[in-house]
Order: sequence, then C-alpha cells, then structure tokens
Amino acid sequence: MADRRAYINAVAGVVPEHDVHRLFIDWAEGQVEDPRMRRLFMRMAERSGIEHRWSVLEPAPGGRPHNQEGGFYHPAMPPTSTRMQRYAKEAPELALRAIERLRAQVPLDGITHLVVASCTGFVAPGIDQIIARQLGLDNVERTLVGFMGCYAAVCALRTAHHIARSQPGARVLAVTLELCTLHLQETQQLEQLLAMLQFSDGAGAALITSEPGGFEMSHLFSLALEESAELIQWKIGDTGFEMTLSGEVPARIQHALEKDEVRAILYNGWGANEIDSWAVHAGGRSILDAVEKGLELPQGALFASRDILARYGNMSSSTLMFVLSELIGRPDVGKGVALAFGPGLAAEGFHFERAD
Repeated sequence: MADRRAYINAVAGVVPEHDVHRLFIDWAEGQVEDPRMRRLFMRMAERSGIEHRWSVLEPAPGGRPHNQEGGFYHPAMPPTSTRMQRYAKEAPELALRAIERLRAQVPLDGITHLVVASCTGFVAPGIDQIIARQLGLDNVERTLVGFMGCYAAVCALRTAHHIARSQPGARVLAVTLELCTLHLQETQQLEQLLAMLQFSDGAGAALITSEPGGFEMSHLFSLALEESAELIQWKIGDTGFEMTLSGEVPARIQHALEKDEVRAILYNGWGANEIDSWAVHAGGRSILDAVEKGLELPQGALFASRDILARYGNMSSSTLMFVLSELIGRPDVGKGVALAFGPGLAAEGFHFERAD
C-alpha cells in the first residue's frame, strides 16, 4: 500500500436546463423595500462575476420568477418537506446524467465503491442507494458524505483516494450532487440575498483508481481557521435549509493564506513557481479575489475557477468537480493545488499532478 497511488482518471459535470440567474435578480429586487439597499444589491449583482445559474425548478409560466403563479415558490415559501420531495425526485436524475457524461470519457465497468456527497437534501433510502440501484450496482460499497457544504468534493475525493490506495483493483465512483435552488428564503436582509445570489444546482462525477491516468492525488490537507465557526452556517429550517454566509469570510480567508505556516501546509515542499494550476472552489468573486491576494498569485491564476463561476455560479460541493473537469482536459496543466472552503470555517484540499 505504501507505494500504491491514487488517480482521478476522469471528471465530468452537468447542470439542469433552467437558467435562473436573471429570474432571481428580478425576484430579489422586488423583495427589498429600501431604495438604497435595492441599488446596493443590484450593484453587487452586476459585480458578482456570475452570468448564469441553473436550477431543476422550471420558471413560472411565461418565464416569470418562481414566486409567480405556477412557480415552485407560489403562493408561499414551501415547507422543508415539500422541498425534500422535490430533491428525492430531481437529485437522482441529475446525478445519473453526470455519471453518463463521465461514462462518455472513461469505461465505468467494474465499479467497486460509490462515494456520494450532498448537503442540499435528505432522503432514505439514501441518495447513494438510489444511484447504486439505478446503475445496477448491487454489490457495491457505499459511502455518503452529508451536510459538509462546499468543501465536500474534497472529502469525497479524499475518501476515494484512501480506498483506491488500500484496495488493489478498487474502482471508485465519486459523485457530488447539489440542488441549492430548492432553498430560497424570503428575506430583505442584504447579506442573505447576496448569499443566495451565488448558489446554483449541479452534479459532478469522477472515477478514482490506482491505475495511472488523469491527475495523481497527493498531500491531502485539512485546516480549520481560528474563531470563524459562525461565519458559514447551514441550518435546517421549517422552510428549507437556511444559509448564513458572512461578509467577513473573504477577509478571514485572505488573512489565513498570508500566514507562512498555512502556506507551508498548502505547498508541502512544492515551490510556488512549480505550481502551474489552481483548482479553487468558486464560492464567489470575493472568495477568489481573497485567495489570489492571500497567496500572491499572478493575475489569471484562477482562470478556471472564475470561468466556472461565470457559467454556473456556486454549486456547493459540485463546483470543485467542474473546475477539475476543466483543468484535467488541458495538456498544459502539470502540478496543481485543489482548495475549497466551507463551514467551520475550514479549508480542505490536495495536490494533483498530471499522470498521462
């Protein structure tokens, strides 16, 4: 086992068909009664770096916002039970689409383990069981990574990494699945509206084995930022899951990344000039700016993350899978660092290196 290595052989991602970014902005603008706050929200929306966000929820008839007649959020905010019913219906379908896109890149025969990460819904039998049954994986070992938030892709891939290294012949299918748009909340608080402005639906899938190809994973790390537990919270409420995303998060991240001891953990012997690629969870434009400044990265270093943010928004745990999917297809990517932030406030990540 000491010499066995683990590789992300391929990664794929899919989003639903409904682009809801503009619909959300129209809805949110109507929520805010204070003209000054409304103008501030609109300025922040324009500067978000997001052009599209996708949802399993179809717009109200006529392409109107979802709180209009015929929309999911009409005539009132639905209870958590209704949202979970929609999750149980839509989540497996989106996950299976991501897996089929992965299958178009690499054979998925002989899957031995299934690792699924999701924080936007609960259902029993679990989403992992539903996916396994749909794929005909009757004798597969399953692991469900639940409610860990935006860095859960790292946790799922890390679990797959350990399995692939410890069990010869293991073929691990890792899936991330998030339906963030099921959790819209009625509010006039600017911070909450700006948090909801980021989030989108998406699913990712990856194959991890000990067979060389794609990206070799190494140096897995986990860091908790001091005195920051309250900055990102995800609570189950009566009308969906309630997100708290403090405006202090970017500054805390930048400050942490400026510390030599934190950089030593991230780089782990690699020189800064050796790292040619960064796969950073696209949690928002300000998060990416904070990483860029905190690590003193050159302009354009986070191009893949910014591109994913613009095209898809923040899909919670699935976002990092999309960034990795973009990078793994580029022959100029040699050595890189994957990094994601989430509740805690914690940072999770790993090194990756071209193995083709």
